[in-house]
Amino acid sequence: MAFDTFDEGIIPGGLRSKNEIKVLICYLFHTVNDSLSKNIVVAAIQNESLANYFETLSAFDDLVQNENLRECENCSKDKTYILTENGKMIANQLETTLSYTVKDKAYVCATKLLSQKQTEKNNSAEILKTEVGYDIECKISGGDIELLKFTIYAPTLEQAILIRKNFYKNPTLIYNTVLSLVTNDKASVNDALEQLNKRL
Repeated sequence: MAFDTFDEGIIPGGLRSKNEIKVLICYLFHTVNDSLSKNIVVAAIQNESLANYFETLSAFDDLVQNENLRECENCSKDKTYILTENGKMIANQLETTLSYTVKDKAYVCATKLLSQKQTEKNNSAEILKTEVGYDIECKISGGDIELLKFTIYAPTLEQAILIRKNFYKNPTLIYNTVLSLVTNDKASVNDALEQLNKRL
């Protein structure tokens, strides 16, 4: 299969064909068997470094345009998608199209997607390209209340992806740490730092 995508940030053996990326996206939807947002799917693929970030976005949009993915009619305020019958046919191509390494990592992606879906309901981290690098717009909310919103700059896409990945690991810890610092609650700051050290 011809390589027709950028390969920045992709592991050896990762996907460098847009058709392969489309197959992977359909496979993830088929495996999870639930509605998913575009951000969750792209983040899951990026966390495993299976495909280029912008090529994954483009492949997802192509699947929607070609009616392989359909917007969920009864979804919440966040836009989610479900796999159509055409999309399921594409997912079945996985066995013959993708390598064992990619299939294995795709399975890991799929198992993480459901927990990420729950996390993204209350939190989001969106990567935006700028003239000088990338901005990661992070939001932490508690239901209908936005608790914290901030933007972090990253000079490269790899760093931006890493920041977003780490943000999703524990947004609650980030919020508690910032709150402790701005309220000068030294005991809470120490507790937050201890939690952080345990994760390092």
